[in-house]
Amino acid sequence: MTSPIAQASVAPRLSVIISVKDEADNVLPLIEEIDRALTIEPFELIFVDDGSTDATLANLRKAAATRPYLRLLVHETSCGKTAGVDTGAHAARGDILLLLDGDGQNNPAYLPEMIRVMDEGGAQVGMVQGERQGRKDTRFKRYQSRLANRIRAALLNDGSRDTGCGLKAVRRDLHLRLPVFDGQHRFMAALVRREGYETRTVKVVDRERWTGVSKYGFWNRFGVGILDLFGVWWLVQRRRVPHVVERG
Repeated sequence: MTSPIAQASVAPRLSVIISVKDEADNVLPLIEEIDRALTIEPFELIFVDDGSTDATLANLRKAAATRPYLRLLVHETSCGKTAGVDTGAHAARGDILLLLDGDGQNNPAYLPEMIRVMDEGGAQVGMVQGERQGRKDTRFKRYQSRLANRIRAALLNDGSRDTGCGLKAVRRDLHLRLPVFDGQHRFMAALVRREGYETRTVKVVDRERWTGVSKYGFWNRFGVGILDLFGVWWLVQRRRVPHVVERG
């Protein structure tokens, strides 16, 4: 059922962006959860189909037929999660981007709390991210995450305990200034701090993937991530954010 508040004709402040690839069985129940979660104010929902080869796009078109606030963007071939989110961010009309994964592990029910934390934090808060409790990943995957987090924290000192959580609220103008590279979403906290903004966290309960399998293997999550880490460290070291104290 279409949410009346989501059909407002004015440009919404909130843009939900989800990049998906081969999530045919997950997208419709996720949309229903988002409809139930976001009753606080008007929003738009942007799905970026990242070259799916299953029925994902057909299911999204079915949902869009009864939801005027749902927008679809399609990549001809798969370009990865970061590229999908970047496509959505450039198309978004909202000032605040709400990001989550399309596999069901991220519960949209936490989005209103993340918006509240951002609003109460003021202009200096550039991002609010989820911090997962009760991780549902495999033991090997959790080991990868712990090891990568220790190395990242030592090198970047980004103040984040869980950069891998897909639930994030970030200011659109800030997001569009961040360097875009495959795997960027794992370093958002460091990149946000690089721009002179704060990141705050909201504790969220992790869920198991509803159906399907993860699109990322060992090298995507750990090996390549370690290489990216040194690139992000270089970017952080080279950035200088000017603070203008007088204007003529």
